[in-house]
Amino acid sequence: MCRILEELGDTLANRRPDLPDANSPYALLEHCLGVMEYWGGHLIHGRETNRDRPAEFRASGPVGPLVRRAEQALVQLERDVRQSTARDSLRNQPDPAVLGPDAELTPSFVLVHVFEELAQHHGHMEITRDVLCRESGAGAE
Repeated sequence: MCRILEELGDTLANRRPDLPDANSPYALLEHCLGVMEYWGGHLIHGRETNRDRPAEFRASGPVGPLVRRAEQALVQLERDVRQSTARDSLRNQPDPAVLGPDAELTPSFVLVHVFEELAQHHGHMEITRDVLCRESGAGAE
């Protein structure tokens, strides 16, 4: 995802395709960082979070700082995965207002949910990149 944002550059990475309810690549990555921290960090490991899910989809800004945050988040996710076991219980329960899986939540289930979300949004970002490049009549910046 970081590579896609870097290829698009600040302008296209912050643009939404001309489609109903479409998100910019920047917003998709911001949302993925929120997913990783909330589901992995907050629910499994008990870290505090001030997640504002709706704001993730409105996020915009320069690509560079977001990519650096994503790189740090990936390191943290790797730590979270290594430090969790199937026998652990969640340190926090999800807020009922949070959209998520309707199942018994275990650390293993939560991590699978995180990976599903990341894979899904990676695909969204690839399609969004293709649409934006076609709409703009240009390749990546």
